[in-house]
Amino acid sequence: MTLLLVIAVPLAFLALGAAFSYLYAWTIERRYPPTGRFVAVDGCRLHYREEGPKDEPRGTVILLHGASSNLVESMLGLGRSLAQSYRVLAFDRPGHGWSERKPGLGEAEPARQAAMIAGALRQLGVRNAVIVGHSWSGTIVPHLALDHADVAGAILVLSGITSPWPGGYIGWYRRLIDSRVGWLLMRTLAVPVLLMLRPPMKRKTFRPQAAPRDIVTEGFIPLAFRPRTYEANMQDFAVMYDAVLRQSRRYREIRLPVTVVAGDRDEIVWTDLHSVSFAREVPGAELILMPGIGHMPQYADQETVIAAVMALAERVAPARIGVD
Repeated sequence: MTLLLVIAVPLAFLALGAAFSYLYAWTIERRYPPTGRFVAVDGCRLHYREEGPKDEPRGTVILLHGASSNLVESMLGLGRSLAQSYRVLAFDRPGHGWSERKPGLGEAEPARQAAMIAGALRQLGVRNAVIVGHSWSGTIVPHLALDHADVAGAILVLSGITSPWPGGYIGWYRRLIDSRVGWLLMRTLAVPVLLMLRPPMKRKTFRPQAAPRDIVTEGFIPLAFRPRTYEANMQDFAVMYDAVLRQSRRYREIRLPVTVVAGDRDEIVWTDLHSVSFAREVPGAELILMPGIGHMPQYADQETVIAAVMALAERVAPARIGVD
C-alpha cells in the first residue's frame, strides 16, 4: 500500500499539472491571438507587427523583446511612439509569442535567432535598420551587426545581456532542459509553479520603479507561460552563457554605430558587467547610463530611450534606412 502511494501521488500531481497546463495554454491562446502577420523562414513562421506614419517614414526600427515577453510588449514600451515617425517592425523571437521554432538547443542559440530574424527582414525589404534588442535580445543584436550588416545599419542594446560572468556556466541546468525529464516538467509542473512566482518576478523586473498598471494583460505576457513557449525561454537561458562567452571575443569587430542604454539600478541584468563592458569593447560605442532606473528604461524614461534610437537613425539616414 505504501509503495502504491509513493508511486500514485507523484503521478497524480503530474497528471493534474499536465491538465492544468493544457487548459491554461488553450485559454490564453484564445484570449491573446496574433496581432500581426507571419513570414516563413527556414520552415518556421515568424510573427511580426508593422506600424508607421501616414507620411514617408524617417527610417526603419526593429524591436526585439527580452525573456518572457513578446512583440505586443515591445510595441507598448517603444513601438507606438516610434511609429509616429518611423517604420517599426516588432518581432516575436523564434519560439516566443506566436513565432515558431524547431526543437533542440541549437535553435535557441543567439546566432541562430539572429539568422532567422535577418532572413525575415530580407523578405520584408529591410535594409540599414536600427535594431533595438532589450534584455535577452542583447545577445542577438551583436550578431546582426557582425553577420547581417545588409539589414542592420545600427544597433541599440537596451539593458541587454552581452557578456560572460563569473560562475555563469551551469552544466546541470543545460542537461536538465535538454532531457526527457525537462521536457516532462515543462508540460506538467512548470506552468503552475511559474504562475505563482509571476507577481514577485514582475516587481523585480521593474524595480525600483513600479510596474505599469495592467502591463501583464496589455502586454500579452501570459503567452510566455504556455508550456512550449516557456520551454523555449528556458532553452534560451540554457545556451546563454556559452553563447556570450564565444561571441564576446568578436565585439571589437563591430563596425556599425552602436548605442548602449541601461539603468544603474538594474536587478535583472548587471549593468557594469554587461552594458558597461560591452560599450567598452565595441569601437565607438556610446553608453547612456540612466541614474535610479532599473531593468525597464523604456517605461521609466521613454523619452531618453527614444531619443537614443532617433540619434542612431539619423546617423544611418544617408543610407536610406529600410529601403531597397
